[in-house]
Amino acid sequence: MLQDAQLIESRHKRFIRTVCASEIVFGLENQDGFASSCSNHYEDEDENPVGIICFWAERAFAQSCIEQNWSDYKTVEIPLAEFMENWCVGMANDELLVGTEFDRNLFGYEADPLELILELSAELTSSGKDLHFRKYNGLADLTRQVKAIIE
Repeated sequence: MLQDAQLIESRHKRFIRTVCASEIVFGLENQDGFASSCSNHYEDEDENPVGIICFWAERAFAQSCIEQNWSDYKTVEIPLAEFMENWCVGMANDELLVGTEFDRNLFGYEADPLELILELSAELTSSGKDLHFRKYNGLADLTRQVKAIIE
């Protein structure tokens, strides 16, 4: 089990590095919405598993999950800035988690959307990158506002 946890953590870290380098996140979408799952670790106040929307750093890995329950989904690209300011903030408001690098067995990392923004921001900053946001004045502004919400 420890090896599985290490694999999930390693794939999540690779997700962070890859999406910050490419500035693209991949999702799976059909007519009903985006590929989702339920948390194995977190429950809401009614003791139901928290919902997860799944995302990938590479198109090929996302496409490898198009089978069984997700057989009618198509791969879509989401610019990283849009993912951070719209998807992650929106998912936090909706009390959903972000699933990164889930595999065909729905085995992947479960991230708090605001914590994920901070992880992405740290990687972008260490790479000397900034992003253009519609609602925030750069990465520092988004990071400051997310930290204020978390604290």
